[in-house]
This record gives sequence, C-alpha cells and structure tokens, in this order.
Amino acid sequence: MRKGRLGLGHRAAHLGAALWFCISGLAFAQSVPERFKAVCQSCHGEGGVSHTELTPSLAGQPSFYAVTQIFLFREGRRSNPLMTAIAKGMSDSDLRGFSDYIGKLPPPPATSMEGLSAQRMSRGALLAQEHRCASCHGADFSGSKQVARLANQREDYLLQTLKGFQSGDRLGYTTAMNETLVGISAEGLQDIAYYLAHAPRAKP
Repeated sequence: MRKGRLGLGHRAAHLGAALWFCISGLAFAQSVPERFKAVCQSCHGEGGVSHTELTPSLAGQPSFYAVTQIFLFREGRRSNPLMTAIAKGMSDSDLRGFSDYIGKLPPPPATSMEGLSAQRMSRGALLAQEHRCASCHGADFSGSKQVARLANQREDYLLQTLKGFQSGDRLGYTTAMNETLVGISAEGLQDIAYYLAHAPRAKP
C-alpha cells in the first residue's frame, strides 16, 4: 500500500467519525428525518430506496428488524466497516429513533412485471415455496417484527445475502437461514433473489 493511502477499514473509520457529528454532538437539534438524510441517504437512497450496488433498501423494513441490525453493527456482530464505524457511537436512543423512522418509510415500489422472465419467476417461486420462505417472511414477503422484508429488495443484495447465509459467512438470530439454504444450487439462489426482488404480491 502506498504511503498516505488509507485502506477500506481506515477510510470507513474516518468517514464514520465524520458522519458521527450528524448523529451526535452538533446534530442534537436536528430531527430524525434530517439525521437520516445526512447519515443514511447517500448510500441507502432517498426515502431509503437504494439505487447503489449491493446496498439494501431500508424502506419498509420493520422497525424491530432495523433496530436489531443497527445494534449488531454497533456491537461488531455484523461485518461492514462503514456501518460499524457509523453505528459504534450510537446510543440506544439513537437506535430507536432511526429504526422507528425506517419502519415508517413507505416500502420500495413494486417493479413492473413487463419484460421479466416467466421461467425464472416460476422457478424462484417454487424454490421459495419448497424452502418455506413465507413461513417467516410473510405470505407477501413483507417481513414482520424481527424478520426482514424481502419483497422488492435489490436483487444483487438479496443474492449476496443468500450466498452469505449459505456459506455461513453471515449468521442470523439462529442457524435457520443457514440450514434452509443448504443444497440449493448457485442458479437456484439467483432465481430466488430474482423472484423476491420482483415479488408481485407485496403489499404497499
């Protein structure tokens, strides 16, 4: 590494420290929406709808799920240098404020079904049914309480997450996700992510 250049972890730490001023200290007078815009929107998109590669939409996620994920980042139990740096200095009150706000954001708009592969949608729907995705994530995959909304999430992020659970690189509250995905082919994971990203039954 060249002298003067910072690695990802150092860049994340510096950026996290800078963003922390938007969360604490100078930002006490700001409302939660203003703080969300300053801290979260540059990556997760306006209104929490992401247009950034491999970055999830936060819009429509249950507040209980959101607060748990921020807590896991704060405690270093989920691995992402930037998110860890941002969450590290958050108080419990900050966690509740951000998660309550996220839980009230309208979910991402349903995508148009025009031009989608009927075969991939069918294969993804069948795999989701076989592996009982709806039993935890809801019949329309909109999530609930501590369970994530999957419907209309970014396809690339869904696929990355499925791969992480299957490989064991990512852990949930239990090993249920890791066990559920055992034996599904790489193409199968792609079809599940494709289907969920365009799930037509998601409630508004």
